[in-house]
Amino acid sequence: MTDLRVLHRQALRTAEEITGRIGSTRLDVATPCGDWTLRRLLEHMVGQNHGFAAAARGETKDRSVFADRPVGDDPAGAFAASAADVAAAFSESGVLDRRWWLPEVRDGRPFPAPVAIGFHFVDTVVHGWDVARALGVDAKFDPEVLEAALPVAAAVPAGESRLTAGAAFGPAVADGGTGDPLDRIVAILGRSPQWPRDA
Repeated sequence: MTDLRVLHRQALRTAEEITGRIGSTRLDVATPCGDWTLRRLLEHMVGQNHGFAAAARGETKDRSVFADRPVGDDPAGAFAASAADVAAAFSESGVLDRRWWLPEVRDGRPFPAPVAIGFHFVDTVVHGWDVARALGVDAKFDPEVLEAALPVAAAVPAGESRLTAGAAFGPAVADGGTGDPLDRIVAILGRSPQWPRDA
């Protein structure tokens, strides 16, 4: 069985390739993430990367480590640095034996490492797709990454929690029947695979 951290690193590399294509793109363009601009999405992604890195190292229960981080005039560089941080943290010796505090997800109890890694893994795939759509480019994740991400996405709880302000994911939508695993993943998590055509 493949260590999910291997697939997580592959997903991070693809997300880094996507963010590396930002170039001179205006950061106030729309994204599939509700009313978030590309800048806000990138700041969220960078903050989450550093936050999950802190959680993996067992450093804190403090919610503030997950806060959005400014990306300045080099959003691709900011994302690359944060991706390197979280990849290094996930690779540390003994990381799978720790229980991780993720106060943004649940206060009071930590998560087993494989569950926490799964959260960040699927988040990386979906937000990588979000950035790609905002840029008008394809998100080319490896097939084995998508195969592993699909059941993680399907396990995300549905229900009223997805309707609250600031919810990480919206209610599931139709995937268009393409059979494409990435379309299925993003649709399960509330994004239309046809965005922005039907936004």
